[in-house]
Amino acid sequence: MAVKERVGVVVSTKMDKTAVVAVENRSPHPKYRKIVVKTKKFKAHDPENQCQEGDRVRIRETRPLSKTKRWEIKDILTVH
Repeated sequence: MAVKERVGVVVSTKMDKTAVVAVENRSPHPKYRKIVVKTKKFKAHDPENQCQEGDRVRIRETRPLSKTKRWEIKDILTVH
């Protein structure tokens, strides 16, 4: 089974060892064909607190680490 991966921007690092990552999904509207942007936030595990707000990161799915945390930071793509 393939591991799910997403690329997004860190929007919050206020929790210890956790970063909130916003992932954008751009798709055309089924009828009007205008590009619609949908944003979903994921809580990702960041054990060394390396991420800062504005960083572009790759996250991957993992086992449940807490009530809402099911993702982990795989690598930091660009630093803010």
